[in-house]
Amino acid sequence: MISTSYISKRDARKLLGIAAAALTLLIPYLIDAFGHGDIEHAQSLCPFKMLTGLPCPGCGITKSLIFLYQGDLYKSVWYHLFGPPLVLFCIFLLLLLTIELITKRDYLRSIFYSRWLAYGLALSLALYHIVRLWYFLSSNTLDAIIKGSIWQ
Repeated sequence: MISTSYISKRDARKLLGIAAAALTLLIPYLIDAFGHGDIEHAQSLCPFKMLTGLPCPGCGITKSLIFLYQGDLYKSVWYHLFGPPLVLFCIFLLLLLTIELITKRDYLRSIFYSRWLAYGLALSLALYHIVRLWYFLSSNTLDAIIKGSIWQ
């Protein structure tokens, strides 16, 4: 069978990475630009939080990015500690993958595919989530948690 694809699988993955990083940066901007303006009190779109009333490890990332775009670093970090680093990582990824597509070379491949880096990031996110969950549970009543879910 003859392949008619004019793009390699590696380049296709890089294009998907560029699209994912761009969407990660663009969606919060569009929500801020075309939203109703009261993002702090808006209902969460997280399916886990809607079902349980408890935040998932990623809850708050979108609000964090929106407040970062508005220039409010304090609120950005308040909603999710990993919001500002995520913006920097996405910008870096956009630049890196674009350069790799243009030059047809791989840079930093051993770092991005490092098992220890993945474990370290997963562990830091898990620890951060445990602290956030403890704070959330200690500062909210069961009634408030249920009210934050769809079971109100």
